[in-house]
Amino acid sequence: MNSEEQPIAVAEPRARRTRQARVAWGSRVVTVGGDAPVRVQSMTNTDTVDAIGTAIQVKELAQAGSEFVRITVNTPEAAQAVPYIREQLDRMGQDVPLVGDFHYNGHRLLTDFPACAEALSKYRINPGNVGKGDKKDKQFAQMIEAAIRWDKAVRIGVNWGSLDQELLAQLMDANSRRAQPWEGRQVMYEALITSAIESARQAEALGLDGSQIILSCKVSGVQDLIAVYRELSRRCDYALHLGLTEAGMGTKGTVASATALSILLQEGIGDTIRVSLTPQPGEARTQEVVVASEILQALGLRVFVPSVTACPGCGRTTSTTFQELAKQIDDYLRAQMPVWRGRYPGVEAMKVAVMGCIVNGPGESKHADIGISLPGTGEAPAAPVFIDGEKAMTLRGDNIAREFHDIVEQYVQRRYGVR
Repeated sequence: MNSEEQPIAVAEPRARRTRQARVAWGSRVVTVGGDAPVRVQSMTNTDTVDAIGTAIQVKELAQAGSEFVRITVNTPEAAQAVPYIREQLDRMGQDVPLVGDFHYNGHRLLTDFPACAEALSKYRINPGNVGKGDKKDKQFAQMIEAAIRWDKAVRIGVNWGSLDQELLAQLMDANSRRAQPWEGRQVMYEALITSAIESARQAEALGLDGSQIILSCKVSGVQDLIAVYRELSRRCDYALHLGLTEAGMGTKGTVASATALSILLQEGIGDTIRVSLTPQPGEARTQEVVVASEILQALGLRVFVPSVTACPGCGRTTSTTFQELAKQIDDYLRAQMPVWRGRYPGVEAMKVAVMGCIVNGPGESKHADIGISLPGTGEAPAAPVFIDGEKAMTLRGDNIAREFHDIVEQYVQRRYGVR
């Protein structure tokens, strides 16, 4: 190599520049922003009045890796159910923070139901839905006063589907007087950002500490989200929550969310994230947590579960054995993580390879902590297993999948078991 040549730089996400926020309840505090990990958030789709059903879904989301779970608080009955949901979660040993999602009547619910205000860890306030005219500032103030009284964090969440119409009209009027008017979409961007930042400053003026404020400006378009958050990040140092609103269903929602969030996270923008997937029929609500976790893990920002490397298959691998085994191992690792997190520290960083033929199989298996290279079409019916980079054994016969599953279990116990 020429002495003047420089090695190719390793790609790493930029450092985040937000101040650190705190979400506290009881004796526990979860930090957001600053040098804290990017947190995963999700939301229930149960009727909050059904306290048991909601608590069960919150538990499922938390066990899948959600570090905050938002619940709808839209009626007096829902507000009354919140303390019981918190109580049920505590009984189940789930200390995940609950976020109350308020629209239109949040000022009344937080005032009339103090037990609800106390049981929640964070309030989500939408500036576009707190009131109109003279009532807006008063009702917003009531919600902030509740947060101050109960020492709660607040997410000021602006959404382009429910923007403050008075603010938008003012900005449109101002735009019409410009020598070179902005495009309508650019005025919309400005309205989102202005609403969020002005509301945050209003909250601070009312006495809420800036370390208890998180901002979001949600849109449903990838390029729109990138544009808005780049500018929002430039203008303020509040902790930021990322997510496409109404991302969509299945592949569309997953790809759109992964694209937008990955670009921003790589630029050091974003402190909490949610992937707002519309569940497909029969699909678990926890899928949105899995996708959010995978985004962070793929970027190298967090590690949640052991990763399984598997080849896509080709003409060399007409057998589906490696696909079935890869899925079995992946499902098994995810199912075990709620127990393993406490029992086997560090297991979430384990790498497993399940490969389908001799071309890349042995090499990929050596790079993993534990890997298997299954025979491809026409290859000898033997499957070498590699552990910590070295060939440990060769499996043969009809029980290769079961035997490898047992080897993985033994490896986890041996390497990550507390001594």
